Amino acid sequence: MKQQNKVEKTRSWWEKWLRTTIDTSVLNRDELLIELRQTQKNNIISNESLGMIEGVMQVDNLQVRDIMIPRANIRFIHLEDSYHKILEIVLDAGHSRYPVFDEDRDDVEGILLVKDLLKFVGKEDQFDLDDIIRLPSFVPESQNLNTLLTQFRNSRNHMAIVVDEFSGTSGLVTIEDVLEQIVGDIDDEHDNVDDKQNILKQKDGRYTVKADTEIEDFNAYFDVELPQNKVDTIGGLVMQKAGKIPRQGDEVSLAPFTFKVLRSDGRKIQLLEVNKSTQEL
Repeated sequence: MKQQNKVEKTRSWWEKWLRTTIDTSVLNRDELLIELRQTQKNNIISNESLGMIEGVMQVDNLQVRDIMIPRANIRFIHLEDSYHKILEIVLDAGHSRYPVFDEDRDDVEGILLVKDLLKFVGKEDQFDLDDIIRLPSFVPESQNLNTLLTQFRNSRNHMAIVVDEFSGTSGLVTIEDVLEQIVGDIDDEHDNVDDKQNILKQKDGRYTVKADTEIEDFNAYFDVELPQNKVDTIGGLVMQKAGKIPRQGDEVSLAPFTFKVLRSDGRKIQLLEVNKSTQEL
């Protein structure tokens, strides 16, 4: 709930600020972004504020598939797992919520909140996982993030199971994942670098790549040899090629790839869409 309130406060703040500060005669998103960036150059708002405003606007353009944790990286719990088996999983993974499946991982029965396990400390013989799991929320891969955010707010859920066109489980998404598109990465003591893939292939052939992905890892994934003698990350390489900090929507060509900036906070690139030339496939 605190995270949801943070999003609402952010939205109401910047919408109020826009009405009182920005020229409302702008005709489209691009013109509005130009106005916003000019206010930053004039020191009316900070880089951080500009990045958050751009993040709020970007939420309208991203889909769930762009930010979800893929199925292969999800820590599932089986409906028949014992209390002690579940504790082992929780201690190893360190998350606060887990999807629970029955027959297979396309059959998600509910969501386990770790805090609900506390009532069974010393009463393990009374434990029945089926009694404490919460109803799962399901969203399609193609759902826009602004719609997802509204769904999270109305349902008070913080996690949703992502399903593909055949209703199979393809991943999961949390309210934290959406917030990170607005305020940047939110790290806590339980974050695991393997929980989210830096490079995620989409079904339409494009890729979403975190800008802090090491060039060495990028090269290994795509079996290419992009230069890595002056910069270490793929975001740094794109900025080097552009000769500036690219903004949201900017495209940079680096054969055999075209990089489109999905998220940038005015200081660095955060998320890229990558398309590979069909001649190289």
